[in-house]
Amino acid sequence: MQILICDDDELFIQQLQRYIALFFKQRHLSCPNILSFTSGEKLLSYPGKIDILFLDIEMPGMNGIYIGNVLKQRNEKTIIFVVTSYSEYLDEAMRFHVFRYLSKPLEKRRLFRNLKDAISLYHSASATIAVETRHEVVMFPSSEIIAIEAVGRNVTVHTTRGDYVSIRNMQHWIETLPQSCFAQSHRSFIVNFQHVCSFNHDTIRLADGNLSAYLTKRKYTEFKNAYFLYLESRE
Repeated sequence: MQILICDDDELFIQQLQRYIALFFKQRHLSCPNILSFTSGEKLLSYPGKIDILFLDIEMPGMNGIYIGNVLKQRNEKTIIFVVTSYSEYLDEAMRFHVFRYLSKPLEKRRLFRNLKDAISLYHSASATIAVETRHEVVMFPSSEIIAIEAVGRNVTVHTTRGDYVSIRNMQHWIETLPQSCFAQSHRSFIVNFQHVCSFNHDTIRLADGNLSAYLTKRKYTEFKNAYFLYLESRE
């Protein structure tokens, strides 16, 4: 994991670095690599991966709104915290799906709470899943799984790469997939919240409407609450 900070205030960068280090120390975890940049131009020229980013909005030169949009286009999985004293930028920031909005001066408890959520999301999205078929074993991130579908004895894993017939049963997938992102909507379906387009009391539309899953009426409320909780974790 790599955590980056982009802010033109070096004192704020130092404070945030201390808080992040303290967060991991209190949880007896190894602190990940933390890199800092004082301008958007320097950040955009960085060739390495960006897992979690704390991004200031009001900076000389390229502002944070522009930087955030560019980085999300490069990698939509980048988890971005917008950190600023100017709340009027919030609407624009939400357009590129920021994870959280943090105001200055930083409140340590709120930072820790949101950083915990971000790390949980990072591990869920980056979890590598093995799909074993009769002919091969395919590895990819769980975020690429759209849904698991059982038809008779066949269990199909629908992914953004294509469909794979798994030799594992539905119970295996219920136990394997991260519960923060997946839910069993019907005895024949497990769906990834990330790919949900819409749903009603009996059907879930996935992957821009290219796939549909059943939703039992008795699970509707449970599914709806879990989906809204997932959305809140990404705001």
